[in-house]
Amino acid sequence: MKKYICTVCDWVYDPEIGDPEGGIEPGTAFEDIPEDWVCPVCGVGKDDFELLEE
Repeated sequence: MKKYICTVCDWVYDPEIGDPEGGIEPGTAFEDIPEDWVCPVCGVGKDDFELLEE
């Protein structure tokens, strides 16, 4: 699964880890995260994330 990076604070969403504190279970693809989810570090929405090229 693809990782996504916050363009504001550089936090990386790794689908293998998810965001348990934000209610996102490990194994959840970024595309499957609810639209109202926000970055756990800086609070911006999904629109401020882009695909992380590794």
